[in-house]
Amino acid sequence: MGQQQYGIDATRLMQYAKEIKAAADAGTQVAVVIGGGNIFRGVQAAAFGLDRVQGDYMGMLATVINSMALQSALEVLGVQTRLLSGLTIQQVCEPYLRRRALRHLEKGRVVIFGAGIGSPYFTTDSAASLRAIEIEADVVLKGTRVDGIYTADPEKDPTATRYPEITFDEVIEKNLNVMDMTAFTLCKENNLPIIVFDMNTAGNLQKLIEGDDIGTRVVMISSNTNSLEPKHGSLQPSLGTPTGQA
Repeated sequence: MGQQQYGIDATRLMQYAKEIKAAADAGTQVAVVIGGGNIFRGVQAAAFGLDRVQGDYMGMLATVINSMALQSALEVLGVQTRLLSGLTIQQVCEPYLRRRALRHLEKGRVVIFGAGIGSPYFTTDSAASLRAIEIEADVVLKGTRVDGIYTADPEKDPTATRYPEITFDEVIEKNLNVMDMTAFTLCKENNLPIIVFDMNTAGNLQKLIEGDDIGTRVVMISSNTNSLEPKHGSLQPSLGTPTGQA
């Protein structure tokens, strides 16, 4: 959304596309999961008197719209992409198949996963975690509008401090809001690290891939190492208002 109150901000969209292109050009295999909150959120269905399941499917279609926009932006920059959808929409995207996704990544294409996992009651966070596990990603990069996980909401508490690294167990103990518990548990049980970072600051994605100490790393066991050189990763930027929840 960027500076707009609704829809897709073209400036922000191109910024994200350039960030992803730089990562792909550096040899990183990149898969992207995008939310649809700038268009419609499934949890809004009740406010309109709609059935929750129907609302969730509407939210999935919103993610497909954002995914198509990102695909177009990347292709304008000369990046080969493939859009794979959890829902069957053959005219605009390929149906999701794990082996197909892996093959696209092997060929150096950026893979975009749209429509969540194709089932209601599951968030985009859960889709990002599940797809990352399926493609054997090295890390989930969760792009938000804040530069990591804090002791409190930094937009409300000026004394809040950022965790450079925190374990899965500590996040649960401190009741910190990283992503929905289903998604978080999937990562924890599969020992898949998560890095929360500010996607809206130009150059952050490349810095992160190069090993710079930005954002907050969520790991099984805390360590002092800051280097991160993933072979491929699952990136979750938000084309809507980045609130930390897709």
